[in-house]
Amino acid sequence: MDKLAQAQMYYDFLRREGYDPEIDDDGDVIFRDGDRVYLILIDEKDEEFFRLVFPNFWSITSQKERERVERAALHATAMTKVAKVFPVRNNVWATVEMFVSPIEGFMPVFERSMRALNVAVHSFVQKMREEDDDE
Repeated sequence: MDKLAQAQMYYDFLRREGYDPEIDDDGDVIFRDGDRVYLILIDEKDEEFFRLVFPNFWSITSQKERERVERAALHATAMTKVAKVFPVRNNVWATVEMFVSPIEGFMPVFERSMRALNVAVHSFVQKMREEDDDE
């Protein structure tokens, strides 16, 4: 399946699930859930790789904060199945990444993936607040 066909498959699925997706200029899929913007990034070289992203949910404003971010990201990643939390330049991203064969297999686990992503973000934010309290 080429990138455009895969993007269209994600788009159609998200529409059926009640989201209002769009395909961006890069051929990836963007959608909102409440006030949050999510992406499904498509790897043209690996059509069995599913990547759901919640980008830029936390800004890193200093080196001291970056150190706290790294600790909180490790904690959130360790505590949440399938999800990863990590810095990207001066922001923090959360992802759910998995191999799915065939790629349509993402559908039955999509809502669980969204929950895992949100749990990881919550865990990260909670850890950052705890470290705030400790200082």
